Amino acid sequence: MRRRSSRGSSPEQVVYGSPLTHIPCVQLGGDGDRSNVEDRRGLVTGGRLGIGGILLLGVLSIVFRQNFFALVGDDGATTQAQGPQADERRQAEAPLEKVAVATFNDAQKVWARQIRAWRDAKLVLFWDQVQSGCGGAGAEMGPFYCPGDQRVYIDLGFYRELSRRFGAPGDFAQAYVIAHEVGHHLQNLLGISDKVQRAMQQEPGRRNALSVRLELQADCFAGAWGHSAARRQLLDPGDVEEGLAAAAAVGDDRLQQASGRRVSPESFTHGSAQDRTRWFRTGLESGSLDACDTFAQ
Repeated sequence: MRRRSSRGSSPEQVVYGSPLTHIPCVQLGGDGDRSNVEDRRGLVTGGRLGIGGILLLGVLSIVFRQNFFALVGDDGATTQAQGPQADERRQAEAPLEKVAVATFNDAQKVWARQIRAWRDAKLVLFWDQVQSGCGGAGAEMGPFYCPGDQRVYIDLGFYRELSRRFGAPGDFAQAYVIAHEVGHHLQNLLGISDKVQRAMQQEPGRRNALSVRLELQADCFAGAWGHSAARRQLLDPGDVEEGLAAAAAVGDDRLQQASGRRVSPESFTHGSAQDRTRWFRTGLESGSLDACDTFAQ
């Protein structure tokens, strides 16, 4: 998913002659580099407390035996939630975090070899709600990329939804989600996103159709990264099937059916399960950006 921003980017030139396989081998979940990771989970922004707020925090501190005043911090300060519940939640998410961070890092290394003047995006981990360069967002909207601040945002709880609610478990299903959002960053740097935005403004009636093509291309880019990962033997047997299942699970028709609504192709913004699977597979099989021209189809 890509969130819109009024800020644009300049197109960069693609270097198609550089092979996707010349990237150091890193098993998914084994990359501990967090230089491009912002952990905002449990952040609390402080401010001046009134008498009511002070009394409330006092009661909560007594009941839960935790210093809630420490979470608020000084005026305007932002502090990170501590305590048993926050620690347990972070520990429970540790395996999910490893896959997300490793995928994010590896996908960026792959595309940095393909795109001149590549600029790394940032990965933001959050809980429940977050403020981005594209506005506020809740975890219920799922992972997204904001071109305004060039960041990918994810509440790792989405992975549990992907597995339990949509029936798409597994590390590579999780990796697909991140690789898709990095695909939006690639579109941003190539100037594709700006072109689509202008076309939407010129032809409002095609907004949904253009949005679908943009999302399907990000699926294809995710598949092309998967091709590179497979060539470098980062994938296990069954991983490809996990990725294809994840692509199908987030198809607009599947989501509409799951919510009890009538399937309405004209309202699609991301593409059907069949189309998302097809374009993800196209990238997986070709490993080529050239093969991902969804706008020519």
